[in-house]
Amino acid sequence: MSIAAPEPKANMGQPVPRYDAVAKVTGMAKYAADMPLANPAYAYLVTSAIAKGRIDSFELTEARNIRGVIDIVTHENAEKLKDVKLFSEGGYMSTTVQPLKSADVAHDGQIIAVVLADTFEAGREAAHRVKVNYRPATPSTTFDSPGTTSGPAKGQASRFKEDPKVGDFAKAFDEAEVKITASYETPTQHHNPMELFATSCVWTGDNLTIYEPSQYVYGLKNGVAAQLGIDADKVRVINYYVGGAFGSKGSTTPRTAIMASLARRLNRPVKLVPTRDQGFTIATYRAETRHQIQIGANRDGKLVALRHEGAEVSSRPDAYVVGGTKTTTRLYACPNVDSLVSIVHADRNTPGFMRSPPEVPYLFALESAMDELAVKLNMDPIELRRVNDTMKEPIGGKPYTSRSLMACFDEGARAFGWSQRSAAPKSMTDGDWLVGYGCATTCYPTQMAPAAARVRLQRDGRVRVEIAGHEIGNGAYTVIGQAAAEKLGVPFENVSVHIGDSDLPPAPVAGGSNSTASTCSAVMMVCDQIRQRLFRALMPNESVIDKAKETVGMGQTPVAESANSGRPLDREKAFDALGVSVVEEYGEWKPEDAPKDSFRAMQQGQVRIVGGSAMSDKIAYAFGAEFVEVRIDKWTHEIRIPRLVGAFAAGHIMNPRTARSQLMGGLIWGMSSALLEATELDPRYGRYVNDNLADYLLPVNADVQDVEVIMLSEQDDHINPAGVKGLGELANVGTNAAVCNAIFHATGQRIRKLPVRLENLEV
Repeated sequence: MSIAAPEPKANMGQPVPRYDAVAKVTGMAKYAADMPLANPAYAYLVTSAIAKGRIDSFELTEARNIRGVIDIVTHENAEKLKDVKLFSEGGYMSTTVQPLKSADVAHDGQIIAVVLADTFEAGREAAHRVKVNYRPATPSTTFDSPGTTSGPAKGQASRFKEDPKVGDFAKAFDEAEVKITASYETPTQHHNPMELFATSCVWTGDNLTIYEPSQYVYGLKNGVAAQLGIDADKVRVINYYVGGAFGSKGSTTPRTAIMASLARRLNRPVKLVPTRDQGFTIATYRAETRHQIQIGANRDGKLVALRHEGAEVSSRPDAYVVGGTKTTTRLYACPNVDSLVSIVHADRNTPGFMRSPPEVPYLFALESAMDELAVKLNMDPIELRRVNDTMKEPIGGKPYTSRSLMACFDEGARAFGWSQRSAAPKSMTDGDWLVGYGCATTCYPTQMAPAAARVRLQRDGRVRVEIAGHEIGNGAYTVIGQAAAEKLGVPFENVSVHIGDSDLPPAPVAGGSNSTASTCSAVMMVCDQIRQRLFRALMPNESVIDKAKETVGMGQTPVAESANSGRPLDREKAFDALGVSVVEEYGEWKPEDAPKDSFRAMQQGQVRIVGGSAMSDKIAYAFGAEFVEVRIDKWTHEIRIPRLVGAFAAGHIMNPRTARSQLMGGLIWGMSSALLEATELDPRYGRYVNDNLADYLLPVNADVQDVEVIMLSEQDDHINPAGVKGLGELANVGTNAAVCNAIFHATGQRIRKLPVRLENLEV
């Protein structure tokens, strides 16, 4: 595993070091809980010890007697906040369960009281002395639990529009020469970002400032304003850095408006830093899923029938669903396709987006089943994918904007040494170790959303970029700075980037791998406006329409070159002609197919993400191929992953250094989702058991010996001005299936339920 920055290939930017690297490694980067407050009150949460029932009463005398306690707020004396719709239903909230509204308890770990104190320690001590008298009821916790309700997602979740289908699946499957029917399961998983779910709220008159790690400052701003019943212009959200999120900080959790209301009540800043275990229930998680895959094929491997049925657990009130069949039904050429997604409602907190929300669980099922089909056909699994590769998705017949899937398999197979694989299960050994090779497809939809930016160019070549994007470890500062530097023809070091503040021009949620494509497209557009203004000052009689993308590729023409004539531009003379020392432009960009209300929605913190399979006349995805070597001790059943190799094609790579970091992290997380991660649930009480970093298993360096990331050169002129497909969520898709496919190759045992633990193996 090389630590050197990758050399850029065609259609890749330079691997410049991270803009924020020094700030982070020196501790200068300020996270939400680091922001200094004047005389804050400290909030400490009391959360429910039951998963269903009612609160009969509180005993608070002992807690109130703790020195330094200011107040204890429960449903009996809390401000009643307004109801707001679920984020996935077009609203802002992570859940419609509103804590402190009534005596009812809807799930384990629900916020039922808040202690306010002069010190964190006093608040913690008092919270532990709060006694709650419950009237518990038996919860329905998961699949097959008595009392759960279920039904098709279509019709329940307003944004789940289709169960994709085409042709006559039943007839084609019945007549297929080779058939596979198999069921798969994935567990509940929690994000566990290093930065806890901190919130600080400060009122200045009737203006509220919130310091909180957020993947969507405009969504949080508008969501809290809606709950408080105030004008959104009175709310400002600041978070310059997010210490991990992975989806858990994309929507507005109920805690924020509660803290804001308490700060207003006290007329004093309030700071909340919840505990690690509280993060399991006051925020979201990846829902557990079940799948049945049916595949029919000819003897030559060509698919003739495919059906994917999925089911997901959600909370009792919320129809949250990810519905990954929109991807699995379109991935391979198949004339007869059917699908169905259902929601199972249980007494749990509402799930939410977790890195690659639909594709991680749904492609585990499909890519495992494809491997099973390859074995049944006695066919190489790469060749099975090759004969079913397609440039048109089968449901609507729309062409892919670009698709380099097989190029990824070929490049990855060469680097991995796939040709050395002996096809028969249990045929490769090294002493006491059984050795297995496995592979899987990865893909993720190319998505974009409206964004706005403000860019200022000074006479001396310094640039200031303002956009309310989000640095969640993805390198947003860096790639936004590069986009401006490349467009304006200035050194990267001359660009200052300002993000993470809702007072800046709006950007979309940092999720769905849309952030780079959206923010960079907006910044590039505004830089073009500056360029045209300067060209016009020097050459008022010439056309300054930028035709750079026709000549040198999107985003590659610097300001020092005239788009039409190629003549150099003298920046000093241009500023002289304008009679100014600073040029500033603001612009709003929206992608093709974005709805007409996009800019209004953008300002109101409502997501209008487009792309993927939802484009009007085409379909856009990033693709990759992943390879895993697994070793299993035949005596102890110990599982080791000595090698992970991923080959990816994702359009224009803004920065190969930050891209490799994203892809490497995704591969490791994908391995972790196969072998380690599962939130254990006590089905009797509906409570999470391993809600800490000691028992919730995560990979460490010793678990990952060698990770190789290969980025293929790919150009796609049909997606967005930046030519970016997005890759933050690409690499951890399919890895879980590749691991299980390798385990089958090593042992002959097919594992269809995650995570795989040594006690599951019979070798």
